Amino acid sequence: MNQCLPFAAIASMLFAPMLYADEPLTGTVIGTQLCYDYEHYRQSISINTAKNLFDGDPETFFATYERSYTWAGLDLGEPHVITRVGWMPRNDTNGPKRVVLGMFQGANREDFLDAVPIFLNTQKGTVGQMDYADVDCSRGFRYVRYVGPSDSRCNLAELEFYGYPAEGDDSALYQITNLPTVIVNTVDAEEPYDKEHEISGNIIIISDNGTSILDKEGGIRERGNGSRVFPKKPWRIKFSKKQNVLDAPAKAKKWTLINNYGDKTLMRNKLAFDIAEKIGMEWVPYCTFVDVVLNGEYKGCYQLCDQVEVNECRLEIEEMTPEDNEGEALTGGYFVEVDAYAYDEESWFETPKYYLPITIKSPDEDEITDEQYEYISDYFAELEALVKDKNFSDPEAGYRQMFDTRSFIQHMLVNEVAGNTDCYWSTYMYKRRGNPIIYTGPVWDFDLGFDNDNRTYHSYNKKGYLWNNSTASSATGMRSFANRILLSDAGTKAETKAMWQEVRDNGLTPEWLKGQVDKYAEELDASQQLNFMRWPILSSYVHQNPVALGSYEAEVKRVKDFIEKEFAHLDDYIGYEANGISSTLTDENAPVEYYTIQGIKVLNPQQGQLYIKRQGRKARVVFSL
Repeated sequence: MNQCLPFAAIASMLFAPMLYADEPLTGTVIGTQLCYDYEHYRQSISINTAKNLFDGDPETFFATYERSYTWAGLDLGEPHVITRVGWMPRNDTNGPKRVVLGMFQGANREDFLDAVPIFLNTQKGTVGQMDYADVDCSRGFRYVRYVGPSDSRCNLAELEFYGYPAEGDDSALYQITNLPTVIVNTVDAEEPYDKEHEISGNIIIISDNGTSILDKEGGIRERGNGSRVFPKKPWRIKFSKKQNVLDAPAKAKKWTLINNYGDKTLMRNKLAFDIAEKIGMEWVPYCTFVDVVLNGEYKGCYQLCDQVEVNECRLEIEEMTPEDNEGEALTGGYFVEVDAYAYDEESWFETPKYYLPITIKSPDEDEITDEQYEYISDYFAELEALVKDKNFSDPEAGYRQMFDTRSFIQHMLVNEVAGNTDCYWSTYMYKRRGNPIIYTGPVWDFDLGFDNDNRTYHSYNKKGYLWNNSTASSATGMRSFANRILLSDAGTKAETKAMWQEVRDNGLTPEWLKGQVDKYAEELDASQQLNFMRWPILSSYVHQNPVALGSYEAEVKRVKDFIEKEFAHLDDYIGYEANGISSTLTDENAPVEYYTIQGIKVLNPQQGQLYIKRQGRKARVVFSL
């Protein structure tokens, strides 16, 4: 028995031999038809075919014309519970490594739309030698196959399946690692190729150590903007009907698979969402780590996340219809994105003063009416006019009557703690029906966060806020818009200081966040090893990486080091008193002013109430005397 079999598997074979047939299973050979003739460098349907895998001759081999998503296997005629698989690499220099990440699957549909993994090989093979692995899967399959890893032409010399006839059950399915396994099988194994065309198929999620399965019709397409250029693609999956997925709060059709290609810790987005929850943002998207398989090919470690959309248990605002064109119905709900990519969208507008490019996410581009478009674009024009006005901070007549500073500050603080260069490259906002206020959120997209951008590397050494640094990225006009609210308005600056004090006192600490990093690193350990086997980039500079440290452990440590330094920077810049409430002042000759936590000036402060006390250039949270 070779290195592919762990001790437990060897023991099970010794003490339970009745589970194994003496001979490999036989059946009708099936597989990719178009093969490759290496001698004449051309395609063939008669040379190097799948039949060579079952002829007992280690010198013959199977090789396909296409380099990826190709396969070979058996139609067993009736369901069998598979107990063991065996394989031998092609007898050539590259043969042993071509079997790494080769996937074994079982199915009961001839088109393999219901195919699920039964074993993933992670070891190099040995020329002239069969490797074997036990299969721990209780379901019976009529069709079994081996899918070659990407760019391998499915090169293999021999293939074997062992087992016994049985329907089996779903009590113990194969899960690639401790993370849920998301399997997408498309019609004719078509690969998603853009953001517009959805490819039909089946979506299967195996979880709870193989004891739970969700298997429903659906589709898949690419998603994202900049992340789509990576070889590891981001996807949106869509069920035909709304589904409860894993432990997510929402029941919905649409879900995202975030690729995290340039984030070598694979956890930056999830850490940022944790910060957003700690800071108290109204809605933080659900996300969890998963392994992904597309048409039998292992694609890596992803994050399964909520689709950012108007939906129950997601962004809970009114979903407008084409009939909502007057009165209160016309006032909401609207979900928009200040978006650097807005110019490429169908439904968007530009504001007249700051030239903010704003994509309208809801109502949908194919349903929004002219009245709705004019209402929300005019509303933003009115808002930014108040923001730009010289009396912009007047609580009775200024921009606060249309704009929620609390959610805007929360959004900014999440991005600052996470060191996100892209804070204002994309900013979601929403407006409810009958409510004059525009709110900010949710947060999204932190692959460049936690010091992962060579344009702002060591961002904790930057002066002031990262979003206001000249090397940070932002949509047109958004930096000026934010500067006017966050830095020019004394009330908002005081509100920011009060909020920072509050969230720091309530558990947003570097120790807590570093603890989250350690927890996720442990949870991701098995999956990250497979991910970087599939995508060997730990020593490479990809996307905006400022450094390439060569190991997962070093990448994780870098995030923890950044967290410590970033908190120190923000505590110093915003002002944080570790003992909570303080009455420290910096200019005893300046007049004393009081503000509510919302930033509204108070002329007659009441005894025992919590206010922001301002004297000179500094402000502290104090109880009025």
